Amino acid sequence: MSQHNSRFDFKAISALFKSGDERKGLVSMARTAETAERYDDMCAFMRELVKWSDKEKADLTVEERNLLSVSYKNVVGARRASWRTLNACSEEEEAKTHHPGLIDVYKQQVAGELDAICKEVLQLLEGILIKNSAGKQSTEDGGIESSVFYLKMAGDYYRYLAEFVTNSGHDTKAAEFYAKAMAVAQEKLEPTHPIRLGLALNYSVCQYEILKDKKKACELAKNAFDSAISKLDKLNESSYKDSTLIMQLLRDNLTLWTSDSQEDRDAEAGGEENN
Repeated sequence: MSQHNSRFDFKAISALFKSGDERKGLVSMARTAETAERYDDMCAFMRELVKWSDKEKADLTVEERNLLSVSYKNVVGARRASWRTLNACSEEEEAKTHHPGLIDVYKQQVAGELDAICKEVLQLLEGILIKNSAGKQSTEDGGIESSVFYLKMAGDYYRYLAEFVTNSGHDTKAAEFYAKAMAVAQEKLEPTHPIRLGLALNYSVCQYEILKDKKKACELAKNAFDSAISKLDKLNESSYKDSTLIMQLLRDNLTLWTSDSQEDRDAEAGGEENN
């Protein structure tokens, strides 16, 4: 049973699965939950599928991997947006509630939900998926892609934890998982591979927003973009849309970050502008 708002009766649905059809049934229900925008239920189905894959010693397919990512991204994304909104509330807005501290209590509730969801994902990743994909070094059977995908995903969720829980080492853990994923990706995956590009994008965001290393963030983004551009003529048609979209995001971030760096230098040299 899901730990965050899903009340789906798994005992009832498991009785409908014929022997050997549990995997297909869970994937089908995850797709249905996604269509219905019932993302908490979708997470619950995918969590059961991960447990099933561990029990049966079976790797997740590309579709199953993506369903897992989409389910938790939507659930955690909504709460991240809520936490940011509450965190941005001014003292004046809080005073309007006539209950001092109320917004802070509300924010802590959302933070608690975020903490539970992130740790749930990380338990699946570190306890099952990363462990089971370790040592699978073949690109033909998707072993490398899976390994990089799960390491990157772990980095993502430690980064999310670091956004609202400081001084707990989550930032360091995020960087460690991103670095591990990057080491494998740079050796085994093409520069234009969407997983490698997505990793570079998120790792650079972590450097910029969480670790506050603007120089390293720009280096990561620029190296990934330049490497992909040089190999663009070899890009598979099936990956073209995903890869070029991520490349655009990398370039957009670079433009923003270099602009911010220039403004910082201008401010140091001649003071701040009156905005």
